Amino acid sequence: MRAEMQNIVQAIEKSLTLLGQRLDVETAPHRLEEFNALIEDGDLWADPAKAQKLMRERQGLMDAMAVYKGIDGDLKDNLELIELGEAEGDAEIVTEAEASLRSLQKRAAEKEVEALLDGEADGNDTFLEVNAGAGGTESCDWASMLARMYVRWAEKKGYKVELQSMSEGEEAGIKSVAYKITGHNAYGWLKSEAGVHRLVRISPYDSAARRHTSFSSVWVYPVVDDNIEIDIPDRDIRIDTYRSSGAGGQHVNTTDSAVRITHLPTNIVVTSSEKSQHQNRANCMAALKSRLYQLELDRRSAAINAAHDAKGDAGWGNQIRSYVLQPYQMVKDLRTGEETSDTQGVLDGDLDRFMAATLAQEVVGKSRADAQAVD
Repeated sequence: MRAEMQNIVQAIEKSLTLLGQRLDVETAPHRLEEFNALIEDGDLWADPAKAQKLMRERQGLMDAMAVYKGIDGDLKDNLELIELGEAEGDAEIVTEAEASLRSLQKRAAEKEVEALLDGEADGNDTFLEVNAGAGGTESCDWASMLARMYVRWAEKKGYKVELQSMSEGEEAGIKSVAYKITGHNAYGWLKSEAGVHRLVRISPYDSAARRHTSFSSVWVYPVVDDNIEIDIPDRDIRIDTYRSSGAGGQHVNTTDSAVRITHLPTNIVVTSSEKSQHQNRANCMAALKSRLYQLELDRRSAAINAAHDAKGDAGWGNQIRSYVLQPYQMVKDLRTGEETSDTQGVLDGDLDRFMAATLAQEVVGKSRADAQAVD
């Protein structure tokens, strides 16, 4: 077997080992039997929430087992084909099997990253907010570019994107925008994007064509599902209604349907500006619960706390990623060192490599913390 193929096989085997460790492949069949026995209990559905949680856990285990077995089986099948082709001098069979192994390596790497999404809320839907920072009109335009980037990324994943609220910039772009992104592991993927993003480019708003630096911040919160109880007393919130701004003409909102909810103990403010005031209230409460839940996650995780504290204001010294369009082309994540010169691809939503690198770094950090705790 050629050296290239040996390296590919080793990479696949490494991914399989990591997948097997996270699955605990030896005990997985026994755990599945236990799930099946619990499901057969006639009293299970007396508690629908518990039953649904059990069904989700069972399905997650079945999916993980199928992924592991599928990659392991494909690897063995293609290795046998290469061995057969080489023995019989059939170059066509060898070429086809090698092509399959290259595809398998990519699939195994993707599944390895997905296996890292095992946090308490990683599988949940998510709220994502983009806010313009230092830089005036430039940052408002940068905020709109970031919003477009995340919408493109979500669409490529097959996720559903719902606009929750938007505040337009005075001259161009947006001051802020909030989305609800629905899809499996939406929060798990996007949580690594929280922080300040820095853009360097020749300003399209500068008649002297000078280079400008702009900042915008991204905030990500998991959507709290029915299995996570967040109690918010009425005395802790203030609800305001106001007239939402529109594009003019037939789009002008002539009723006070937009809703703003302020959580008094934390001073968290959430808004929603759809047509229905009732829906806006529901959107705001869902977003507020998610923000409060995120605070609780921050308290539990030293790693998340460190990242949160490091974000700071949307300005110099606090960025997690730089997007340089002039004088050269480069996107670089300042936490992991991951970088690419394909700036347009990134701005069109090709973000998985950056997310994967951050997730992998997070796992390494947790492992080191666990080892230190044991010592």
